[in-house]
Amino acid sequence: MVNNELIKDDLYMAVNGDWLKTAKIPADKAATGGFYDLADDIEKTLMEDFANFMTGEATSDDRYLNEFIKYYRLVSNFEKRNADGFKPAKQYFDKITSLKDINDWQEKLYDLTMMGLPNPFPLYVEPDMKDTQHYALYASVPSLILPDKTYYEENHPQAEALLSVYRQMVLALFERAGYDNDFAQATLEKALTFDKSLAPVQKDSTERADYAKSYNKYSFEDYTAFSKSVDLGAFAKKLIGQTPDQVIVDEPKYYEALETLINPDTFENFKSWLLVKTLISVSTLLDDDTRVLAGTYSRALSGSKEAMKAQKAAFYLATGQFSQVVGLYYAHKYFGAKAKADVHHMVEKMIDVYKNRLASNDWLSDDTRQKAIVKLNTLGINVGYPDKLDPLYTKFVIDEDADLVTNDLNFTQISLKEHYDRWGKDVDRSRWEMPAHMVNAYYNPSFNIIVFPAAILQAPFYSLDQSSSENFGGIGAVIAHEISHAFDNNGAQFDEFGNLHNWWTDEDLKHFQGLAQDMIAEFDGLETEAGKVNGKLVVSENIADAGGLSCALEAAKSEPDVDLKAFFINWARIWRMKSSIERQKLLLSIDVHAPHILRANVQPKNLADFYTTFEITSDDKMYLAPEKRVNIW
Repeated sequence: MVNNELIKDDLYMAVNGDWLKTAKIPADKAATGGFYDLADDIEKTLMEDFANFMTGEATSDDRYLNEFIKYYRLVSNFEKRNADGFKPAKQYFDKITSLKDINDWQEKLYDLTMMGLPNPFPLYVEPDMKDTQHYALYASVPSLILPDKTYYEENHPQAEALLSVYRQMVLALFERAGYDNDFAQATLEKALTFDKSLAPVQKDSTERADYAKSYNKYSFEDYTAFSKSVDLGAFAKKLIGQTPDQVIVDEPKYYEALETLINPDTFENFKSWLLVKTLISVSTLLDDDTRVLAGTYSRALSGSKEAMKAQKAAFYLATGQFSQVVGLYYAHKYFGAKAKADVHHMVEKMIDVYKNRLASNDWLSDDTRQKAIVKLNTLGINVGYPDKLDPLYTKFVIDEDADLVTNDLNFTQISLKEHYDRWGKDVDRSRWEMPAHMVNAYYNPSFNIIVFPAAILQAPFYSLDQSSSENFGGIGAVIAHEISHAFDNNGAQFDEFGNLHNWWTDEDLKHFQGLAQDMIAEFDGLETEAGKVNGKLVVSENIADAGGLSCALEAAKSEPDVDLKAFFINWARIWRMKSSIERQKLLLSIDVHAPHILRANVQPKNLADFYTTFEITSDDKMYLAPEKRVNIW
């Protein structure tokens, strides 16, 4: 029930207030509502389907789905997992504890990496951001124990409590693994010391949100010069089987400090850090008590009250490993061709709206405008599910006589070999980064494509039973949001081929950057129950939200059954959410999206039609003075 009078003061609460009074967050989750409700429904549906496959009540001719069911059965066999305990993980721990020194580690680094173990200079292969037809070798940074480098600053309000939870969890895991308390205590403290040394030379989340600044090209010789203690070049050549001419470094400040971070004097601390991180990651594959224990820290971060039950945890572990196989099963069974065609038509319509917006734009020069239209004309559109299964999944074969850890290790090695083998080959632009059963959508600037998995293409975002205005306020705004990412502060730096390339005139770029600054100012410092918003962190998503809502509004107005009240109400409905305070605080620090309440309430204030639709005046709380309204696209 929508409180129409309350809309003038708080659109979000007017639409979602009654729901919030009764909504309950599942004990094993950190949030409910909107995206999460759809995900929960899909979870229930697929768990029921796959249970029938495991009992033989349902069968399939799809060999890859059948391989997934074998894996799901293996993951679900908690009787065996509980009986095996920590035994299957011993191969991981022995490899680490037996390392003698930094030279011994260097000799074994390739094998350890192919086991999926972390290292202080992780390498990965992705399209070259300035030549997206070809793959490049990138050098990244390892993840920290705390969520972000800002948590390591003195007197951070949550850091000590989180580290206390982390310490207790790790010591309990060491005890379950059979290590004595003295070894566990010493190893943990050395691991924390090494982890803390990484933080000062890493970027924080706000710095990482500036995507283009992660592109820092070094010659192979200059890259290898970052360390005297480790042969970076030998490791890189071993991974890709060739000698690269360049390495693109995500965070140069970190690599400039690499020699001080990892050397013979710090090796014991690093070795302890490696053991602790491995202990936690492999524990999710072991007996159920260990699995639950190993999730203690992540639950403290998210605010989830309890661990998932064993079978649900098995579902997520198995579907995560076979994500694209599961996605195609879901899409083919539950997503209709009519809906796919209808949504594809909506995407095309939103692109046309954008073209018209660009054509009538009063601050872009003709040169920049034409290049923007070219970018729209070449924008790729993926709706529902990929045309074919990623070949990686054809290589996953279950050894039903082996334990879960051994099978998982085999999959990791297959996946990593396939990943590093991409280097030197042409880029495969047909790969989807999300499976079809994931409730989400994305824009890939390096491919200049937008992708809408089948799972998000249902009510309240989209339904053939909803009015056109409701659909445009839901999936239409999401579609236009993703299109807008091609022209947000990050996407605008990439051309129609996905290459990092400035196609703007100096004057246009300066004006756009000024508008982006206005968007930063509009959100910066806004209060939520979890704290204040960092406008710079969330600017790209806010630009996309603003452009998405504005263009979806224009599309809705072109329909014969236009109902702008329904449009804005469904916009607010898709952002309904109840989440733990812990999760809210975490996202304020690391998430590039604004809090859901602000996404629902702030963007409509920028649009004149919102005021006329609900007769909002300067006496109402939802009013924003015209000179403060931000309109970019």
